[in-house]
Amino acid sequence: MSMKGRGSKYQKRVSFSEDEDEQCWKEENGGVDAHHLKSVSTVSDSSGYNRYNMKSSDTFPHRRMTLPREKGRRQAIRGPAFMFNARGSSLTAEEERFLDAAEYGNIPVVRKMLEESPTLNVNCVDYMGQNGLQLAVGNEHLEVTELLLRRDNLARVGDALLLAISKGYVRIVEALLGHPSFAGGERLTRSPCELQDDDFYSYDEDGTRFSPDITPIILAAHCQKYEVVHMLLMKGARIERPHDYFCKCADCTEKQRKDSFSHSRSRINAYRGLASPAYLSLSSEDPVLTALELSNELVKLANIEKEFKDKKNRNKETSQHNGFFLNDYRKLSMQCKDFVVGVLDLCRDTEEVEAILNGDISTELEEGRHHRSLLSRVKLAIKYEVKKFVAHPNCQQQLLKIWYENLSGLREQTTAVKCLVVLVVALGLPLLAVGYWFAPCSRLGKILRSPFMKFVAHAASFIIFLCLLVFNASDRFEGITTLPNVTVTDYPLQIFRVKTTQFTWTEILIMIWVAGMMWSECKELWTEGPREYVMQLWNVLDFGMLSIFIAAFTARFFAFLQAMKAQKYVDEKIHAPDLSLVTLPPDIKYFTYARDKWLPSDPQLISEGLYAIAVVLSFSRIAYILPANESFGPLQISLGRTVKDIFKFMVLFIMVFLAFMIGMFILYSYYLGAKVNPAFTTVEESFKTLFWSIFGLSEVSSVVLKYDHKFIENIGYVLFGIYNVTMVVVLLNMLIAMINSSYQEIEDDADVEWKFARSKLWLSYFDNGKTLPPPFSIIPSPKSFYLCIKRLINLLRCRRHRLKKDVELGMDNSKSMLNLFTQSSLRMLDSHSFNSILNQPTRYQQIMKRLIKRYVLKAQVDKENDEVNEGELKEIKQDISSLRYELLEEKSQATEELSLLIQQLSDKLNPRPVHPHRANEG
Repeated sequence: MSMKGRGSKYQKRVSFSEDEDEQCWKEENGGVDAHHLKSVSTVSDSSGYNRYNMKSSDTFPHRRMTLPREKGRRQAIRGPAFMFNARGSSLTAEEERFLDAAEYGNIPVVRKMLEESPTLNVNCVDYMGQNGLQLAVGNEHLEVTELLLRRDNLARVGDALLLAISKGYVRIVEALLGHPSFAGGERLTRSPCELQDDDFYSYDEDGTRFSPDITPIILAAHCQKYEVVHMLLMKGARIERPHDYFCKCADCTEKQRKDSFSHSRSRINAYRGLASPAYLSLSSEDPVLTALELSNELVKLANIEKEFKDKKNRNKETSQHNGFFLNDYRKLSMQCKDFVVGVLDLCRDTEEVEAILNGDISTELEEGRHHRSLLSRVKLAIKYEVKKFVAHPNCQQQLLKIWYENLSGLREQTTAVKCLVVLVVALGLPLLAVGYWFAPCSRLGKILRSPFMKFVAHAASFIIFLCLLVFNASDRFEGITTLPNVTVTDYPLQIFRVKTTQFTWTEILIMIWVAGMMWSECKELWTEGPREYVMQLWNVLDFGMLSIFIAAFTARFFAFLQAMKAQKYVDEKIHAPDLSLVTLPPDIKYFTYARDKWLPSDPQLISEGLYAIAVVLSFSRIAYILPANESFGPLQISLGRTVKDIFKFMVLFIMVFLAFMIGMFILYSYYLGAKVNPAFTTVEESFKTLFWSIFGLSEVSSVVLKYDHKFIENIGYVLFGIYNVTMVVVLLNMLIAMINSSYQEIEDDADVEWKFARSKLWLSYFDNGKTLPPPFSIIPSPKSFYLCIKRLINLLRCRRHRLKKDVELGMDNSKSMLNLFTQSSLRMLDSHSFNSILNQPTRYQQIMKRLIKRYVLKAQVDKENDEVNEGELKEIKQDISSLRYELLEEKSQATEELSLLIQQLSDKLNPRPVHPHRANEG
């Protein structure tokens, strides 16, 4: 390989593919033919462009007059390599040789020029704006980089560091971090746009290949360079979390006003670094918790900054920005979730799985809380919908173990045995409730506190409630003998409404069940808080269903009170043998009327309507327990997703429906009684006609008039036809496509979706409490009284203890600082005091450190296996090139030494003869 100067590489070349291009060249250069360039001398002016001077013998007597269009084209042609000929045109031969030596790893030449050339400018740049340090780093010449780093006036060290990080040259990064510029650590945490007071970075618009908001630690995190991230963290580098999107601080306001696009890019670049597995693994004390919280934050940002939100049907290929794949917030959120799943996948025993699922539980266990009631990470994953984490086999195995707690052997039993257990629990539920009331800590109490048994008990209680609803209507299955216009009483002086408003024993049982379920919902609302309670749609359905039941029974009870008031009047005032023989006041007589004469606002009618709605909602509540079964679970999930699609579709549906309903009503509102049928003559008739037309139950004659108004009738035909085409052909088929897409999405990942839904169901029974189902939960057990008294005693004891300490410290008249800490926080401080003094990690931290080590090692191995051999071949070629120059230098030195030895040996063997004249003089 022969060395060539940079001047020889980038010499001016002229070639033309068409005659028109050659003519443009002539017009630009005064008619000079490109083949006569030997007679043209090139002179560089102060602007960096090349001017052509011609010899006097080559001047032309005539010059063409150019048109404005030709002048515009001429301004766009600046000669070969116009985009880059501004830089590097003023390089001396020495600087050209220095840049070549740095680029190709010619260590001897670089060393010699640095030592022997006092006029050498080591910060000179080539036509691309790269100095010698950047060229050496980009070609992985470690020795040349170390030689250049010894110079005091070296510039653009930051650019070289960013380049080394992007290339993954760990040894060069380590050498660069040893430069005195990084001694303080401030340069590692601040971006180039924040360090414009020196020559650490290049700040011109085209002098750097990285975004000005990129710091070394952010770039290392983007590139997944674990070793580099670790080195930078040890140097004190950190990624600063961006402010809230709606932050109105002075800094954010100024950045948003100055350049909103750059501000958004800096935010997403920072989040790309924070969401990097390399940074999550090495920077956080609790990477799992950090990743879960960050994934939820990124989902929120994806919904806010929709321009960076990924679509589900988007192609997997993403655009590139600054040489790296551009990840949006949705993908970054998935990256955090995949990181959590990857850590969970590396667990090797139960202790490690429990540590991942529960978090640091040392404090909670000291407070006496059972580890089953914690599962803080699982609850957080369910809240943030990290489905793969919850559905992971390691997580499911642990949840299944807790599900069958205190029921050893039941999991291995057949389905028939499990069904028999469910039947026994359903039939013996009252006896089991009584046994738990009096012996909650017995073996029976422990069995009933098992999540599986709590689920069976609650499911059995709800099935009994549904059976009561069915039985309450069983007397009307074969029809009724009393018509709406007939009244039947038990005795002549009885008010008819007293008989219809009385509560039966089944309705009283239903009311007791409703009261028990409402009490359970109120306790859950108190425990979780309104915000968390409302976030679960099943809670909203339950509360709505129970509220409608209560409203129905309240209206029924109000109607009963009115009827009893009327009956009391009859019993006190009427002495006739039959009510038909006397004249009653209108307000009393109303309660003797048959159903066909009741007012539409009658409380009993309202009660019956609300009761019917509540019954429908009650049976739909069965879907809550379907995820427990593998066959029905995915169907229930698909049904829930379909309901969401229908609600989305209803927005467009209502818009189109209202448009045609109002239009058809306006068209036919003047023809009331002048149509074949009353369709479209009123708003109500317009609604019914258009609604049932969707299902093909409306007739075409709905638009026909009795009069000869053909124009109105034709308009009606056209509008009615367009409506049917729009609703039936377009919108309904679009709804079917949406439902099919949602079902297919669930079906493609049915196992994960079902396990996630089942885990949500399981987790609702893992917490302490809710052992007895409604209505048995209304009556407080002796255990509840005991716990209430115990909490009251602890509260009084804590207050007495704090008051005693306040008096001892002389703080009885002022606000004590000890009141700032709760009793649990004091216990936490006491429990961690010994470990904090000795600076020893907790057991959870030790397990997490072990798992992160495995994750990092696995990531490095996977990366080594995925790397292409081209990079290794390039590295070998660079090493061979450097070795070649070293061998040539050693050969040159050896040749010189050999020539000197030969000369000395020749002088000794053939001594020079003495001149006779000099001998006579001597």
